[in-house]
Amino acid sequence: MHRAKKPGLIVSLIPLTVLIFLLVLNVIIFKDDATGGANQIALLTTAFITALIGIFHLKVPYHFIEERIIKSITTSLSALIILFVVGTLIGIWILCGTVPAMIYFGLKLINPSIFLPVACVICSIVSVSTGSSWSTSGTVGIALIGIGETLGLPSGAVAGAVISGAYFGDKMSPLSDTTNLAPAVAGVNLFDHIRHMLYTSGPAIIISIIAFTILGFTYQTQSLNTETVDLMLATIDSNFDISIWLFIPPVVVLFLVRKKVPALPAITIGVFIGILTALIFQRDMMTTLLGGNTDIKSFYTLITKVTYEGFVIDSGDETINSLLNRGGMSGMLSTVWLIFSAMVFGGTLDATGMLERVSRSILKLVRGTGSLIGATLGSCIVLNATASDQYLAIVVPGKMFSKAFDKYGLDRRNLSRALEDSGTVTSVLIPWNSGGAYNSATLGVPTLTYLPYCFFNILSPVISLFLATMNWTIIKKIEESNEEVTEE
Repeated sequence: MHRAKKPGLIVSLIPLTVLIFLLVLNVIIFKDDATGGANQIALLTTAFITALIGIFHLKVPYHFIEERIIKSITTSLSALIILFVVGTLIGIWILCGTVPAMIYFGLKLINPSIFLPVACVICSIVSVSTGSSWSTSGTVGIALIGIGETLGLPSGAVAGAVISGAYFGDKMSPLSDTTNLAPAVAGVNLFDHIRHMLYTSGPAIIISIIAFTILGFTYQTQSLNTETVDLMLATIDSNFDISIWLFIPPVVVLFLVRKKVPALPAITIGVFIGILTALIFQRDMMTTLLGGNTDIKSFYTLITKVTYEGFVIDSGDETINSLLNRGGMSGMLSTVWLIFSAMVFGGTLDATGMLERVSRSILKLVRGTGSLIGATLGSCIVLNATASDQYLAIVVPGKMFSKAFDKYGLDRRNLSRALEDSGTVTSVLIPWNSGGAYNSATLGVPTLTYLPYCFFNILSPVISLFLATMNWTIIKKIEESNEEVTEE
């Protein structure tokens, strides 16, 4: 026995209570900057408190706690490496024009008669290409809000379309931090996780687009003022050589994914294809960034800096700058730090038996697959409402329920999908959550005003629960033959 005492429920809840208190305090003090370091410190502080309780109250040897922490961190190393490469991919795909091209052609889709569904589709495209729902709503979203007001559309409906599209794209993008975080916590391959989410996110976004189409026809729109959109299109066109060939990098990556190439080599190949694309199609832009230099050393220096610092350009348009100036390995450091800190916290909870005790109390209510996934979905929503942070709403339930999914013979892809179906998308629906506060302030629309129109965010956990209850699209593991089956 590694510990002389088994923790009681009250003792086991102390770390979670302390963590929630610190996270709420961080939101009050640091607001949107809480995820930049304050929440990581909260996790490490709570891990230290948990270790103290384990050592002095539960008599758990320190070396055992340390072993579990190292084991917990080790399980996330693959995801951490992928995140660094994803940071490189973001910067390179902006440099080669792939991301600007996606934004450019997305904005071209705007049509006054079907503005709401088109706005949702545009934000989906931009969010998939950038991997960030926040960047999408904070850039293209702001432009769409302005256009929607010109058309006489309710701001809540436009904001709902923007947020629905942005979060769908975020969930489906291998560049997204939450899309990397959920499978990392659950111990699942990134692309397997994305494919499995299509069963819930696909129907949710289709229903949402239909709903926005119907809703759009109920409003009488005015003539479209395209000044904002035209300015963005002209800015992108003047800085990048936009063509259909810029879609080669994502097409190659999608092909590799379809061939079931592992995430790390597929993304790495995407980086090198992006570099080659940049050298072929964006030489003029790169020369401008280099102050007119065209020697090999200068091009090598620029490409290398973009891989670790991210892409930086002064396009003359602040909206375009804020959307494109990002990426690089350094841009992923705060997310990597968050995962590292979360794994330390999870390791101490696991070593002291507190995680098992809390999970056991919740699992007493579980009677099968539906209720297990329902408990996971509900825990994510509760943590979004209490911890006010979508990352923690993914990490904590992920650590709590992982063994329960193993116990019920369920593949952990079901867990990673549930974490995103609830933890990622519901944060924006809570006014005091960092997601809700950010989008409300950025779009200039109160959370409770846009909430009824966030069809995708509302439908995702509902569809996820429905499929679990019906035992549809649930992947089960057959230990004897090491095969997996999907219940359709």
